[in-house]
Amino acid sequence: MGYQETYQGYLTAIERYLGELFLGDRPYGQLQEAMRYSLLAGGKRVRPVLTCAFAELFGGEWKTALPLGCALELIHTYSLIHDDLPCMDDDDLRRGKPTCHKVYGETLAVLAGDALQPEAFAILAAAEGLSAQQRIDAVAVLAHAAGGDGMVAGQVLDLDGKCRSREQVERLHSLKTGAMIAAAAELGCVAAGASPEQRQAARNYAREVGLAFQIRDDMLDVIADQAEFGKPVGSDKEEGKTTFVDLIGLEGCEREVAVCTGRAKAALADFPGNGFLLELADQLADRRK
Repeated sequence: MGYQETYQGYLTAIERYLGELFLGDRPYGQLQEAMRYSLLAGGKRVRPVLTCAFAELFGGEWKTALPLGCALELIHTYSLIHDDLPCMDDDDLRRGKPTCHKVYGETLAVLAGDALQPEAFAILAAAEGLSAQQRIDAVAVLAHAAGGDGMVAGQVLDLDGKCRSREQVERLHSLKTGAMIAAAAELGCVAAGASPEQRQAARNYAREVGLAFQIRDDMLDVIADQAEFGKPVGSDKEEGKTTFVDLIGLEGCEREVAVCTGRAKAALADFPGNGFLLELADQLADRRK
């Protein structure tokens, strides 16, 4: 099966799984509506796709890994809801649609994000086909990536606005974006019962893909078509944030994306059946939205 067919197979299963969440009839139904609004707003679902693909690469069943990847997608969605709030980036659009707080108000948007976090860990705790130790490992991976030494720490650095050097900007994004991408890959390893060497290779791949992803994102904030990009273009400059484009220019960014992508692919060179993940790295490097 080719790259597109494999990706679509993962994507269909991911959307089906997410679409079945938070459907109950509740007196506080607007909360669930707000959660589903952002969770089902589209996107490439790169993170749960990585989880499924790494589980399969290392001999596991990707369908067993599916809940782990979807749990991470809940955490990612909560982070986007909160990131868009007026107290943070104050964005009106996300994936071409009004942001959660523009539709449901700030209070409910905050609560929708709050609710998505524990629901993610409930999914991990109940994941079928995994041992108790695997579920514990999955909780540990996701909690570390999303917490005060991971994604949230990156958001603090981002809002602080003091990251000006390349080293500082790379550290910011390794926490804010890269930690969750690495966790997605490692969750697939957990589901597959991968060896420590395999888990390290997955982290190495994800680290480089995550950096390439962010550099490309900075480029798109300058060169993308807003309708295609799905969120405001030029917002980084308006907010006074230092980006990779500021540091090394658009041509330098192009070169760096290629270097990072090459390192990501090299990290998996010794593992048979790596074709999908190699192609995924190339596709992300060349994305337009």
